[in-house]
Amino acid sequence: MATASAQRVRTRSRGAPIDPGGIDLPLIVRELSAVAEYVTKIKREIGALRANELYRARIPVAHDELGNVVNATQSATNTIMAAAEEILGSREEDFETYRTFVQDKVTQIFEACSFQDITGQRINKVVDELAQVEKRLSRFAEAVNLRDQAAHVDPEDAAKQARKEQLLLNGPQDAAVAVSQDDIDALFG
Repeated sequence: MATASAQRVRTRSRGAPIDPGGIDLPLIVRELSAVAEYVTKIKREIGALRANELYRARIPVAHDELGNVVNATQSATNTIMAAAEEILGSREEDFETYRTFVQDKVTQIFEACSFQDITGQRINKVVDELAQVEKRLSRFAEAVNLRDQAAHVDPEDAAKQARKEQLLLNGPQDAAVAVSQDDIDALFG
């Protein structure tokens, strides 16, 4: 194939040979073949990303599961707080009535705390989905020798980051990097 391509390059449309002028035609053919192989590899990796599956299935599942975690957490927190407030506000005068009342409320608190098991399962599901996305993107980036470019910054992301920094909205810290309560207490003597 390379020989036929090289022959076509050496011949004008009238059939007269072209003086290559020192051009290394086999080198050009090898380089073009390498480019074609690279493009084929990129196409294969783009297909392996299964981008439609990511944005139609995996990311929405992760989104829905996290939304369910938030709702379950809010519901459990409200139940726990309401039961605790009712215990604190109890006007029961008879000890046995008070005891039964408190036991019922404590049972409600324990039941509300069971949300932790389900939310843990949902969070693990989200972590698995995100790991798949990360794995695919990492493989693609490695295959195409992708490098991050600082030139393009999404304005919406930049605005969110600026707000976080301004309001110190960093969320809970990882236990490995968080300042311990003992260290904070030592600061205040």
